[in-house]
Amino acid sequence: MPAAARDTTPDLRARLVAAAEELFFARGVEAVSLREIGVAAGARNASAVQYHLRDRAGVIQAILDKHRPDVDARRHALLDALEADGDGDLWQLAAAYVRPLAAKLTDPAGGPGYLQVMADLVTRPEPVVAWIGGEDPSDSTARWRALVTPFMAPGGVELHRRFTAMQFTHTQLARRAHETRRNDQRLFTSHLTDLVAALLGAPVSPQTARLRRSTRSTSR
Repeated sequence: MPAAARDTTPDLRARLVAAAEELFFARGVEAVSLREIGVAAGARNASAVQYHLRDRAGVIQAILDKHRPDVDARRHALLDALEADGDGDLWQLAAAYVRPLAAKLTDPAGGPGYLQVMADLVTRPEPVVAWIGGEDPSDSTARWRALVTPFMAPGGVELHRRFTAMQFTHTQLARRAHETRRNDQRLFTSHLTDLVAALLGAPVSPQTARLRRSTRSTSR
C-alpha cells in the first residue's frame, strides 16, 4: 500500500491520538511538536497530523473527545444516584467530580495522558480549547457546578471556588499519574475528595469578604 494511502487509513488517526497522549504525558502539551507525534504514530507523511487533526488544538480536542464520554457517563451516574436519594452532601458531590477523573489513573488507553492534558488546560489563562461545557446541563461538569452551588459557603461562588476546586483536582491527578510508586488508589481518591469538599465548603473569612466588597466597589 502506498505511503499516502496508509496515512489516510482510519486507524492512523487513533494512532496519532494515542501517540500524542503518551508524549503529552511525558513532556507536557507545549513541549511536543506535531512532527514528533506523527513520527511516534508511525506516519509516513510529515503532514499526517495536520491532515487528520488540523493543528495542536485539534490534537488536544481529539484527546478530550476520546475520554470525555466516559467521564461524563460516570459523573452523570453518580449525580443521578444523588438526586434519586435526595440526601446528598458536599462530600458526595465532591466525589462525583473526583471519582470519574481518578478512574483515568488506571485507564491503559491513554488515561494518564488525558489527565496531563487537563492539568495543562486548567492552569492556562487562555486554554487552546474549551474544557468546560458552558452552562449546558447535558454536560456533566455544568450539571455538577449547578448542583454543588447550594452546598457552598456564602460568597464561595463569587470567589470562583468551584473553578479552584476543579483546577486543584486536575493538577493533583496529573501529579499522581506521574508517581512511580503509588499506595492505595482508593485512599488517594478519598483524601483528594476530602480536600475538594473542604475547598468548596470553607467559609469566606471576614477579611476576604471585606476585601471583595472593597474591590467590587472600586471597580464600578
